[in-house]
Amino acid sequence: MNTIPITFNSTVSAYTVVGGTIRAGFTGLSAVLLNRGGRYPRRTLFQELEKVGFDYIISVEGPQERYDLEDLSSRFPFVRFVLLKEELTAGEQINLAAGELSSPLFFVLWNDLRIIHSGGAVRMAERLISSQDDIGGINGKNEIGKNEEPRNGYKRLCTVPLIQNSRFEPQPTLMAPVIIKNVVNTIPFIPVKEGSPSLYPYDGIGIYDRKRFISLGGFDGTLKSPYWQLMDFGFRAHLWGEEICSTQFIKLSYDEDPPEEDSTVDESYRRFYLKSIAPIFRGDYADLPFRRFPSYLMSSGGDPFGAWEEFMESRRWIKINRFRFRGDAQSITELWEDYGLAPEENPPEPEPRPVDLNGKTRGTDAQVKGEVLPEIGEEPFTVYTAPHLDNGAAAGTSFQDMAGMQEAGHKVP
Repeated sequence: MNTIPITFNSTVSAYTVVGGTIRAGFTGLSAVLLNRGGRYPRRTLFQELEKVGFDYIISVEGPQERYDLEDLSSRFPFVRFVLLKEELTAGEQINLAAGELSSPLFFVLWNDLRIIHSGGAVRMAERLISSQDDIGGINGKNEIGKNEEPRNGYKRLCTVPLIQNSRFEPQPTLMAPVIIKNVVNTIPFIPVKEGSPSLYPYDGIGIYDRKRFISLGGFDGTLKSPYWQLMDFGFRAHLWGEEICSTQFIKLSYDEDPPEEDSTVDESYRRFYLKSIAPIFRGDYADLPFRRFPSYLMSSGGDPFGAWEEFMESRRWIKINRFRFRGDAQSITELWEDYGLAPEENPPEPEPRPVDLNGKTRGTDAQVKGEVLPEIGEEPFTVYTAPHLDNGAAAGTSFQDMAGMQEAGHKVP
């Protein structure tokens, strides 16, 4: 079993660095470029990023051979190529790049994205600087009166841009968490105003505050599913009092269709559940009580010894970080109520999709069989994921609010 990271980049894979000796700007904002594959014109891409004015560019390269690095590093001396020795998840790549940087802000991009509007690196960084009133409200006491460490002058952990597909259609990239009938789900929305909250940065894309990112521990590299890695990051961020919000001032566009999110329940989900959904908040700290284990064992479908080891590892991690929690999973969903993204009081129950976890069918079949499922708070908690409301993004339809989704015949909470 992989141990849950306690400190940032506690386990770093081997890699080699080429170039990146010259600083191109002094904005405080650098770019992290992830490579999804495909034959994209790299020289043109670096020229476009150069015009934006980033201090440095970190290009994370896969383990495959690259024959153009010498030429590119000579032409773009501010680009630092990080050559991986093995395949890593996107979250692990972002962690590694953040460790290579010294800029207070970094913008995570993919090689199949183009910056349509931004105002340049200077303006992007300036917009994220907190006013003195903001800093005064953050420093000293938090919303529950507990002393906090001073902030570093930037507004939030992560700022996510507007994103459109190759047909210039805005994408529903804001993720709102909901718990309906004790089912955890997410609803995607199109950002329509400045500062709208999102559970996590879609596709990992966004401008991160490096200091906060490292303090949070970055992405959990033991979760190999991109979807659950993002969910884990987002829940942990909000549970620990951080913010992930959108901006209307930065617009990106995919060269091709956006990647689809795979929310299949797997081993990554089990760890996410224990770290983010199962903990109980007890006033000023979080706890994973032993009474959670029987229902977790029955739902996991794994062997008792492996499930116990996983449970105890998560319990130790939560105990170490218990005072960093500001609430539980239920309280996270309430953060979206002020933005009109809260579920109705009596919503229709989502239609569950049975999923297989270690040979056992979860969801509806499990309930029919009378199996006990994990709990949330004091209520039974169903371990399955519902379809993302027919996923308007995947069907090529975008919605700006729940009313539009209802008019289109989709079930919404």
